[in-house]
Amino acid sequence: MTKLGVAVIGTGQWGKNHARVYKELASTELLAVCDVNLQRAKSMANQYGVKAYSDSTEMLKNKDIQAVNICTWSTILYQEASKALNAGKHVLVEKPMSTTPEQARQLVKNAKENDLHLTVGFLMRFIPGLQLIRQSVENKKIGELVSVTTKRVSQWPERIGDVGVVKDTAIHDIDVMRYISQQDPISVYAKVGSKRIKKFEDYAQIMLTYKNGETAFIESNWLTPYKTRTIITTGTEAIMRLDYNTQDLSIEEKTQTLQPRLQFQEPLKAELQHFVDCIVNKKKPVVTGEDGVKALEIATAAIESSVKNKAIHLKK
Repeated sequence: MTKLGVAVIGTGQWGKNHARVYKELASTELLAVCDVNLQRAKSMANQYGVKAYSDSTEMLKNKDIQAVNICTWSTILYQEASKALNAGKHVLVEKPMSTTPEQARQLVKNAKENDLHLTVGFLMRFIPGLQLIRQSVENKKIGELVSVTTKRVSQWPERIGDVGVVKDTAIHDIDVMRYISQQDPISVYAKVGSKRIKKFEDYAQIMLTYKNGETAFIESNWLTPYKTRTIITTGTEAIMRLDYNTQDLSIEEKTQTLQPRLQFQEPLKAELQHFVDCIVNKKKPVVTGEDGVKALEIATAAIESSVKNKAIHLKK
C-alpha cells in the first residue's frame, strides 16, 4: 500500500500529538517536521526519524510531502496554510484557522482554485457520543430540540500566548452547535472578559439563538482549578449528556436513563485518518474549510457583542 507523505508545521504540544498519530497510522509516512525553534524541531525529528526544518518554505519544496498539518500559534496559521496550499499541499489547519474571517475565506478560495483538500481541526466531531447526539437530533429521537449547553473550562494553558479563550476554546463548541443542529444561529450575545490574563479574554459566556427558537449556551474559561468538558442537549422527549473527557454518554428519558456502550476512540487519530482517507479517495471531509469560516465568523461576532454590549445579528 502506498503511504501518503505528510509533514507537521509547529512542534509544540499539539504538534507533537499530530506527529505521533501520523507515525502510528498505517496509511501515512511522516517525512518532516518544522518549527521556528530548530532545536525543538530536531528533537522531534530525531524521535521519529524524519527531517527537521526551521523554514517551512524550504520544507514545502519536498515533492514527496503531499499533505501538511498546521499546528502553529493562531496568528500565523493563515500564513503557513497559505504557503502550503500555494505549494500544492493538502492542508489540515488547526482552529481558529486564521486571525480573521476574511483570511479564512481566502484559504477556502485558494484550496478550491488548486483542487486541494482543506480541513480544520475541529476534532470534537470525531467523538462517538457527539456523533450519536447529532443523529438523535436529526432523527428526532429526543423530540424537538430545545437547547444545548456546553461547559469547557480549565486552568490557563500556558502554551497560549496570542489568542483569547473565545477563538482558542469556545470556538470548538461553536462548531459543535453547527454540527449537531445543522443550522447557523441568527444572532449571538456574549460577555467576555479577563480576570487573570490581561492581554486576552480568559472567560466567556455566549448565547446563540436560532430561527425556530432554539438556544445554545456556551461557557468557556481558563480560570477553574480542573478541566471540565461537557455538553447537555435538551429535547422535548429526552436529555443527552456527554462528558468529552471520559466519552461517557447518558440519555435521560421520562421513565428511564440509558447509557449506551460506545467504543472509546482517540478523536485526533480518527480525525487524521479521515483527513487521509478524504485525500486518497477524493471525498468531502466531515469538517470543511467553510465550516472553519463559519465558526470563526460566530466567534468574532461574540467578541464584538461583548464590546458593544448588544446582540449581533449574523448574516446568512
